Amino acid sequence: MKKNEIELTNFNGRKFKIHPYMLASIGDLVTPQHPLAIVIPGGSFDHLSKREGEPVALAFNNCGFNSVVMEYNLVQDDGDIYPDAGLDVLTTVKYFRDHASDYQIDPEKIVTIGFSAGGHVASFANSIANSSKYQNEFGFKSSTVLPNKTILGYPLINLDKIGFAIPDDEEDKVPGDEFVKDSALGVTSKTPATFIFHAWDDPIVLVTNTLEYLDALHKNKVSCEAHLFNRGGHGFSLGREDMTIKGREWQANPHAAHWFELAQEWLTSEWSK
Repeated sequence: MKKNEIELTNFNGRKFKIHPYMLASIGDLVTPQHPLAIVIPGGSFDHLSKREGEPVALAFNNCGFNSVVMEYNLVQDDGDIYPDAGLDVLTTVKYFRDHASDYQIDPEKIVTIGFSAGGHVASFANSIANSSKYQNEFGFKSSTVLPNKTILGYPLINLDKIGFAIPDDEEDKVPGDEFVKDSALGVTSKTPATFIFHAWDDPIVLVTNTLEYLDALHKNKVSCEAHLFNRGGHGFSLGREDMTIKGREWQANPHAAHWFELAQEWLTSEWSK
């Protein structure tokens, strides 16, 4: 496997980093091109969760994917988080579509995976990819930047639907535009087919985020599969015991960990249509 770091410049001129995990060529495979998983960690917009980055990328590698962990701008960085975080996603998709042969990637099998705050970034990116306003302002075409599928893990969809108060010194970082605050408003019939998982008892990103997004997907007839687990709290990532932080033993959740296998089955069923 080849791992390195690449710096890209998004459609707004902002530089950001991606960390690819690429499977090396191993001869004349029946399917020589790999699907690509673009992993977008959560972290409350003030850090990027390591548990939702490299371990997830490697898990997708183990299923035959090339993968990449994407960084995006945080509250302590210069400038606003949006629209740049969403533009980072679209730029990453376009980069790998343009270089698909270099990385042995199937350009029609690009999947974004967003966790928590990263779920807002991923879903917002889908919104602006299909928005004529953003297309005209930043000069991209939906066909080149829109991922083929999206996976959302306990996703923040509506910035008003969190289980805690936003600190006073971060209030100015919250966008005032409702289209930006609530990514469910950007769902259209062209939104990628979506897989969502969430824990019913999540105290941080309330499960009403997922319910609102599911309603938007249903109204727009977008193919979707959703799993609401009875317990899991917030931030369980792959749910594996070896990824559990001391003092947070609840993160080891064999039941909620089934989301990964279910997502692989879902992708197979979607791509076999």
